[in-house]
Amino acid sequence: MSRDFGSLNALKGVDLRVARGEFIALLGPSGCGKSTALNCLAGLLPLTAGSIFLDERRIDRLGPEQRGFGMVFQNYALFPHMSVRKNIAFGLAMQRRPKAEIARRVDEALRLVRLTGQADKLPGQISGGQQQRVAIARAIVVEPPLVLMDEPLSNLDAKLRLEMRAEIRRIHQLLGCSTIYVTHDQDEALSLADRIVVLRDGEVRQIGTPEDLYARPAHADVAEFMGYRNLVSSTAAAAGNALAVTLGAARLSGTPVEEVGPGPATIAIRPEDLTPRADGAIEAKVETAEYRGRDFYGTARTPDGIELFFRAEEKVAPGDTVRLGADPARVLIYARNGAA
Repeated sequence: MSRDFGSLNALKGVDLRVARGEFIALLGPSGCGKSTALNCLAGLLPLTAGSIFLDERRIDRLGPEQRGFGMVFQNYALFPHMSVRKNIAFGLAMQRRPKAEIARRVDEALRLVRLTGQADKLPGQISGGQQQRVAIARAIVVEPPLVLMDEPLSNLDAKLRLEMRAEIRRIHQLLGCSTIYVTHDQDEALSLADRIVVLRDGEVRQIGTPEDLYARPAHADVAEFMGYRNLVSSTAAAAGNALAVTLGAARLSGTPVEEVGPGPATIAIRPEDLTPRADGAIEAKVETAEYRGRDFYGTARTPDGIELFFRAEEKVAPGDTVRLGADPARVLIYARNGAA
């Protein structure tokens, strides 16, 4: 599917097949097209090109109410004058379901999201996390074939986000319906999704399992978004059966991800994989260091002026000189592009 806004190509031929019961995360920075994709699926935006099918039925020409999807918005979108129970029942009431059926299904949804005791309160009388549970219950009570979630946790504090993340996964597993979840948070995507779709500038850059994307990003820009904060322009050279790369004056062994020959390259290393070690090839001076419970995370700068993010098990302090290294399997090598 594609979507243009005048001369702007917000979505460029996105092709995705979602299996029944699968949890898909659309991941990418602001402006990459992930919310546009969700709104096209929901029927809130028409496609410029392409089509959308639910099983064998084409639905991109249908209105949002005819598609029957559940939608969970970033701002909850609850009716402030309606009780929790009436908010959840709204979609069923619009479908003109029998009152007894509405009551039964709303009670089931309340139990599922653990809000039975809050049913008669107004949204303003419950917490942000509870309001988000109401929004989820309202989306699932109509028993949709697909639930669409647009950054539903972004307005919650860190503790609530973690709690709601676990709740969303629990509810998804109990219901077994398909879910497409938009987020810019890689941790959310990694912990929730069966597969992650990384978008950049309206294009799909990689689709894979959380394990695939964490360990083997297909491109340097995907690596950058997946937490490989050390993304450095380099030069690659053959070293026996392996490939060696330079990082300033240092020489490292690495693992090519794309087809890379001798010459310009980009190397990517996660901060947690770059550590002080006796045989470390990279000499650098510590500039910052933060204690995070078990380890220290910091930044260091090489004599060539390259800033590096690293992890240390022993205490380090600004001004210390360290020798940093990483296992060759954790030094990923890409063809040179604009991400470094």
